[in-house]
Amino acid sequence: MNSVTIGNITMGSGTLVLIAGPCVIESRDHALFMAQGIRDITARIGMPCIFKASFDKANRSSLDSYRGPGLERGLEILAEVKQELGMPVLSDIHEPDQAQAASEVLDMIQIPAFLCRQTDLLVAAGRTGKPVNIKKGQFMAPWDMAHAAAKVTGTGNQAVALTERGTTLGYNNLVCDLRSLAFMRDLGYPVVLDVTHSLQLPGGRGSSSGGTAELIEPLARAGVAFGLDGIFLEVHDDPAHAKSDGPNSLRLDRLEPLLVQLTRIREALP
Repeated sequence: MNSVTIGNITMGSGTLVLIAGPCVIESRDHALFMAQGIRDITARIGMPCIFKASFDKANRSSLDSYRGPGLERGLEILAEVKQELGMPVLSDIHEPDQAQAASEVLDMIQIPAFLCRQTDLLVAAGRTGKPVNIKKGQFMAPWDMAHAAAKVTGTGNQAVALTERGTTLGYNNLVCDLRSLAFMRDLGYPVVLDVTHSLQLPGGRGSSSGGTAELIEPLARAGVAFGLDGIFLEVHDDPAHAKSDGPNSLRLDRLEPLLVQLTRIREALP
């Protein structure tokens, strides 16, 4: 399996990597506060961490939903996180024209699940030379992600990771099939479990999505026990008032005890 280097972190080398942060950049101060909190926790535990926050949530349920500060301001904030706290940063792009600007700041470019088949987007991300994290679409079989990855590697960029984030089961519901982790790992790429979005209830609140945050810890434990390279958690200090994905975000004060558990599980694996 190929390993992927993101900033000063290597994914796929046997060490569990955390990707964490609020769903969307709510403000400069909040992003820096969350990044500092997450960095301090992971430093105590010794777990490598990539800070994640979206500069634009282009796939919100409602036209009235908060989307973020936008490309230019969002990248400025992520650059500040990177410079001040020394953390690699990740965010998603939605259009090919965003790839080059994003690559000048981001250590890893993320392709949203809804867009994982968009050839022009994947090729643009690959051509930047930056590592690319492709989220498996809710409608995709895990083995079919080989074609999405090939659109990136066809540019000469071999730094690809694949992320499981649940599969559509009827209306307003997802199910997480952990077998996907093994199937995608067999394709030769590091795999990540996005616990947050696997527990989302898309459109479950009518004009916004719901979620089952009470299942975050058990699903994360199961995923690490099953075998993976990274764990993806959206974390917020006050999920009830988060501007996006609050119902399925982990509260910041619950992060450290969970990571301690995940570290112990990983250490117990052969």
